[in-house]
Amino acid sequence: MEKKELIKELTDKGQIEEALNLCDELLAMSELQDKDYIYYLKGNIYRKSENWQKAMDNYQYAIDLNPKSPAVTARKMIIEILNYYYKDQFNQ
Repeated sequence: MEKKELIKELTDKGQIEEALNLCDELLAMSELQDKDYIYYLKGNIYRKSENWQKAMDNYQYAIDLNPKSPAVTARKMIIEILNYYYKDQFNQ
């Protein structure tokens, strides 16, 4: 199984720590061609854990490397979610 698929599978099973470790292992490889996709997957892991700031950070890293990354859409979705759920906090 390809490591990117393994990351997705671990994330789906809720094995967050293992998925993050595998992401970090891949990101440490200087010859990795698609680091933007690994950052996107890492953002997905944090999103699933509802760690919004780390998810946004990793999506932004992916976007910085590849402006056409799927992280663009994912980041916009988080912004919309946060604006919806926390709008009352800012209007008191």
